[in-house]
Amino acid sequence: MAAAESLNAELESFRAEARDWLAKNFPPSLANVDVAMASAMAGFKPSGNAGLWQERMAAKGWGTPTWPKQYGGGGLSPQEAKILTQEMNRIGAKNPIGGMGVMMFGPTLLEYGNDEQKSRHVPGIVTGQVRWCQGYSEPNAGSDLAALRTQAVDKGDHYLVNGQKVWTSGAQYADWCFCLVRTDNTKKHEGISFLLIDMRSPGIEVRPIKLISGFSPFCETFFTDVTVPKENLMGPLNGGWTIGKRLLQFERAGLGSGGGSAGRGGDARGLDQIAKDYVGVDEKGRIADPDLRARIAQHQMDAKAFALTIQRAQAEAKSNVNPSAVTSIMKNAGSRLQQDRAELLLEIMGHRGLGWEGEGFAGDEIAATRAWLGGKAVTIYGGTYEIQNNIIAKRILGLLDHQ
Repeated sequence: MAAAESLNAELESFRAEARDWLAKNFPPSLANVDVAMASAMAGFKPSGNAGLWQERMAAKGWGTPTWPKQYGGGGLSPQEAKILTQEMNRIGAKNPIGGMGVMMFGPTLLEYGNDEQKSRHVPGIVTGQVRWCQGYSEPNAGSDLAALRTQAVDKGDHYLVNGQKVWTSGAQYADWCFCLVRTDNTKKHEGISFLLIDMRSPGIEVRPIKLISGFSPFCETFFTDVTVPKENLMGPLNGGWTIGKRLLQFERAGLGSGGGSAGRGGDARGLDQIAKDYVGVDEKGRIADPDLRARIAQHQMDAKAFALTIQRAQAEAKSNVNPSAVTSIMKNAGSRLQQDRAELLLEIMGHRGLGWEGEGFAGDEIAATRAWLGGKAVTIYGGTYEIQNNIIAKRILGLLDHQ
């Protein structure tokens, strides 16, 4: 009992510290503004209050709260990190440091990288100064990722890389790429290696792909005789498939917990509040349309159940960076919730949800339309909905194909 009371006292002391620090360092003008997401999608470096907020969080290490202090992280325990999140949510403070480096590559690097690679690359991630992109999918290697053909040929003191990747999110803005390459053509999964490639290297060409949403978050990336130093091989030669799968678990954990917010649109309020503005209310103050009211209520219950499931999964895990095959369930459920919200939001707005551009529509309305279109991709990237179902069936339910 004494030990538990001591731990509780320490956590409450940390809560007071976090609350005081946030009160002194968080610019109130940024309440509910997602600096990290906006920066990643538009490719700009935060400035003004946004830049100041990023700098302060980076210096404190709280942009990556549980990462080791020796690399610039916060060094917090999972319990302290949870308290920090609670205190940030209380005042509408969003973590200004994110992107693929934080959500996907960084945790994988901490687990599989050597000391030199960690010292070189982690500090740039925790400060938000270095952007990363993912070189996985290829034109003929999407769902069957292990069929990839991008070659890395051993040239003694370096690898010579040739090939093409597709759907490389943010490649036009990235400083580095974590890339799966083929280093042995005689084996499929066992012939793949995990390579870190400087995107400023000669021979790299990036072509953004314009989507129906009007944005270009994805790109085609071409490698032509790109020289990559041997020290940029992460993990063992031909051992990249294991590392690549682990990284996908981190990615799905982030997407499943709301890290991919393509479907949220510009209005962060609850759907019930938005609906009351557009549809009106009845004599009891409820959403006037009873059918719409019931579907919004069902969606909000589903969203709450999902959030509680995420909390339970985190509580059951030994750390916040220990995802498993369960992330496939979270990814599928979370992506469906995003799409459902986007569909409901446009229905609520009626003809106001048809805006593309122009002064006749509010900014939130245009953002909702584009987010609805962009959100169609959330059940595809990070591993398609069908691929996740296969993983759930085999690795969680233990189902095997009948011979």
